[in-house]
Amino acid sequence: MLGKQKEPFLFVIDFEGIQPFIFPLKDIIPSQIQYVVKEITNVEKNYSYFPNTFLFEYKQVSFDKYRKDFDKVLMHIFRGDTYLLNLTFRSEILTDLSLQEIFYIADSPYKLFVKNKFVCFSPEPFVQIKNGKIFSYPMKGTINADLPDAERILLNDAKEMAEHYTIVDLIRNDLSQVANNVRVERFRYIDTIRTNGKTLLQTSSEISGDLFIHDLGAIFEKIIPAGSVTGAPKQKTIEIIQAIEKKDRGFYTGVFGIFDGENLYSSVMIRFISQIGKKMYYHSGGGIVSHSIAKKEYREMIDKIYLPYSKE
Repeated sequence: MLGKQKEPFLFVIDFEGIQPFIFPLKDIIPSQIQYVVKEITNVEKNYSYFPNTFLFEYKQVSFDKYRKDFDKVLMHIFRGDTYLLNLTFRSEILTDLSLQEIFYIADSPYKLFVKNKFVCFSPEPFVQIKNGKIFSYPMKGTINADLPDAERILLNDAKEMAEHYTIVDLIRNDLSQVANNVRVERFRYIDTIRTNGKTLLQTSSEISGDLFIHDLGAIFEKIIPAGSVTGAPKQKTIEIIQAIEKKDRGFYTGVFGIFDGENLYSSVMIRFISQIGKKMYYHSGGGIVSHSIAKKEYREMIDKIYLPYSKE
């Protein structure tokens, strides 16, 4: 309804699709919800919060626990139930920052803060819709940029390449449900992400198509949850994820975005911190394929626990 009326709104869709919410931008109270979606924000321009020091530590899941679930995923892969599955965990955080303070200091093109619930500072776009076209930018493949020759290693890693090919193919199939002439515009380009502890390199691709469905609700019903945080084949892989992870992901790995009255911009909700009672948890994970090595995947999951913090 809001889309047809060209009324700007914020939408947030959880991974399971059972508790989505939509707010007209004019009705959002900044003390309760704050957002940055590219250049669209309700954060005051003169506000800044850059502490000289802050506490940010975490208790990661043990490798033994990770390995047990990793082995379950490989069993399903070798049985042919799935050939790519995004396995995630949560790690308790020790920090003197509030969710809102994390929102302010995080340097990211897509940010969302919901009071007493969660904060997200995602580097990954989901889809953009403008001028009758749809674009998607799946992000798969991560490496610590401090490693010698990191970019070459990432681009030539057989496992990362297989995972990226699979996700690009999955997203192409998803977009084909709502668009014609779906094509890959750019394949495996490098993004650089600077954090409070390290610099990461990640590979992304750009996929586009010409929409033949124009109702925004109908489009998202076809293409969520995002393929980059599920796997392939999508529906069977989601069932396996739910059986192995045992807890609903909630808004983690869901999608949020803004419709500005003409165009739509959205992001996958990765780089995500939830608050449960007085505790905070950082959610992270990665794609598992037949080439995957448990120690390497575990390290990648831990590398994704960071704040993209910059004083510049």
